[in-house]
Amino acid sequence: MLLDRLEIINEEFRAETLGPGNLDILLARGWRHFGKYFFRYNFGIYDDEIRRVIPLRIRLSEFKPSKSQSRVLRRNADLYVNTAPAKITDEVDALFQRHKHRFKHRPPESIYSFISEDPALDPCETLQQSIRIGDRLLAAGFFDVGDNSVSGIYTAFEPSETRRSLGIFTILKEIEYAMAHGKEFYYQGYCYSGNSFYDYKKQFYGTEAFDWNGGWAPQPRNSLG
Repeated sequence: MLLDRLEIINEEFRAETLGPGNLDILLARGWRHFGKYFFRYNFGIYDDEIRRVIPLRIRLSEFKPSKSQSRVLRRNADLYVNTAPAKITDEVDALFQRHKHRFKHRPPESIYSFISEDPALDPCETLQQSIRIGDRLLAAGFFDVGDNSVSGIYTAFEPSETRRSLGIFTILKEIEYAMAHGKEFYYQGYCYSGNSFYDYKKQFYGTEAFDWNGGWAPQPRNSLG
């Protein structure tokens, strides 16, 4: 599959507000955003190598959990998931501060590196799934809602609970939300060609990859080398 055009794509803009239909259009063209900063690029540097950047999405009509993902759901059946407009509390920020140390290269200073100061409204509707066991917050996942899509932005989870695979669990719950609300696509974000930290995004049935020419093509699980 042709993964990109010959020229390098590296574009950005800022948007104060964005309607759900326009969000769908941008996502379908390979755009992502952190807060009000929108960007797309088809090459990046990972482990001192120039890699192809591959936007991914799941066509929800083709999705089913794999055996390992079903085990993750069963393992976390004791957790409570609440979905509400995104809001950064002291509890969420403290969780982020613990979680950010998973980034070995240039860890982010603030959760506002990924979402706006008013994330529920700016620049578009962003929801938050708070995942708890009892009163203890184990994960907080943030995702955008378009007319026909849901797009994962960022998840902070408790690093001491690695056996629960909370990052995968949160994606599965966001997919569940998208399907329950009649959406067509779930956008996982970017990954790289070859092996990388982001390979977990390649492990879902129904995944499609963007070719940087405006088209999306189905990809077997873990096939994006």
